[in-house]
Amino acid sequence: MDSLIAVIGAGKVGSALAILLHNRGYTISGVASRTLRSAEELAGRLNCPVFEDCNRAALTADIVLVTTPDREIAAVSAQIAEGKGYKQGQVVVHTSGAHPASELKGAKEAGAQVLSMHPLQSFADVEGAMENLPGSYFALEGDDDAVELGERIVEDLGGESFSIKAEDKPLYHAAACVASNYLVSIMHLATGFYQQFGLSKEQAFEALFPLVWGTVENIRRAGPVQALTGPVARGDAPTIDWHLDALKKLGREEQELYQCLGYYTVKVALEKNSIDSTQAEQLLKTFKGDAAGE
Repeated sequence: MDSLIAVIGAGKVGSALAILLHNRGYTISGVASRTLRSAEELAGRLNCPVFEDCNRAALTADIVLVTTPDREIAAVSAQIAEGKGYKQGQVVVHTSGAHPASELKGAKEAGAQVLSMHPLQSFADVEGAMENLPGSYFALEGDDDAVELGERIVEDLGGESFSIKAEDKPLYHAAACVASNYLVSIMHLATGFYQQFGLSKEQAFEALFPLVWGTVENIRRAGPVQALTGPVARGDAPTIDWHLDALKKLGREEQELYQCLGYYTVKVALEKNSIDSTQAEQLLKTFKGDAAGE
């Protein structure tokens, strides 16, 4: 690949992308980051220059990857533009799922094209990110030619891509948060239940994880509707009532979260056709009735 890439922000996402792109034949022309040490560590792995000034780093490249935290994208991009780091013909890319490509302030005014290229993946650390990125989906949004370039980059990374509109970014990102972040919260909630009868946090996780993994595999094979099992899928209102009674001992927050999740799950069970409208009505009354009775 002939294009030169500058990386502005040597965190988990920027580092993983830079190393993977380097391994696939892209030339990293330079790295800049808020912390010089992190920039030096990444540049050492890539055998490329380190720049203390992000403007100078950007000037070396055809593609500028702005992989800073979301809250810093606009300010860093504006700083590069003010320092004349952007130029005609460049493509400037950020990797935020929440913000549109227009967050790259000053880039278009300098003659560059802008692109949001968000990997639909979670990043606990650099090595894990490098392992998870191939095969992941990326959401692309921005100028037409920049989106085409993004499609080629994603293909080179071994991923899949789809395009979205700027106005759809909030809903897109909300879905990602539900699927990833709130899964973590649900696991925290479930392991907390198990700790109530004497298991340690570690034991609770080890006990529940095979169930979670099996459910994820069922979702992969059959989709989220057909993978649904349990008392809601069976229309078993007495068991739900039993659960709710037990949850009263833990607190209102835990009970209400269980009720909200269950209330939504009734809709999934109806879509699966595992319950009829009469059973659905009874389940909804069970979930709502306890909430109203508190």
